[in-house]
Amino acid sequence: MLKVVNRVLLGLLGLGLFALGGGVLLGGLDLQRRWDFGMPGWWPFRGPDDVVLGTEGRTRWRAEGWWWPTVIAVLVVLLVLLLWWLLAQRRHRLGGVLVRSGDGAAARLDGRALEDVIEAEARDLDGVARAHVRLTGRSTAPAARVRLVLEPRADPARTLGRLSGETLAHTRESADLGSLPSKVRLEEVRHHARRAD
Repeated sequence: MLKVVNRVLLGLLGLGLFALGGGVLLGGLDLQRRWDFGMPGWWPFRGPDDVVLGTEGRTRWRAEGWWWPTVIAVLVVLLVLLLWWLLAQRRHRLGGVLVRSGDGAAARLDGRALEDVIEAEARDLDGVARAHVRLTGRSTAPAARVRLVLEPRADPARTLGRLSGETLAHTRESADLGSLPSKVRLEEVRHHARRAD
């Protein structure tokens, strides 16, 4: 539910900003006159000489010492809230995985510990120089994002097959997960050339 509300709010905010920006662009480029169409009577930007905040609006509160600091503070708070909202959209690391036994008992397995185990097993695969694993999703339905850095001698198809058939399969079995959807990214290790003197 929260995800749906979040997407609706982001969509409405984006649509509003798009409409506002498009309207200002139409006025700034004087497209109403060039293309011979009219804007609604309440729209303030009718031509390239119109401004967002006119002289009267800028000077009305000049005598009040609190006005401009308040405006700037509100804009800064709004900017911080929007940045926080943007950063909150990133996928977060899964804190734990719910493991159920055959008799119905449940335990919570630490997500970082499980990531470390998968990473260690992936590093032991032939041709893998480094591995990084991040678990995402829900505690009852985790997903894995795996990044492997391969040595030049590694066979990517074979390494991917062993990762899927051994490492991730072992994780599914040991945590009694029905499935563990995974996205795997393969990279080649980069060696920096050294100059010989």
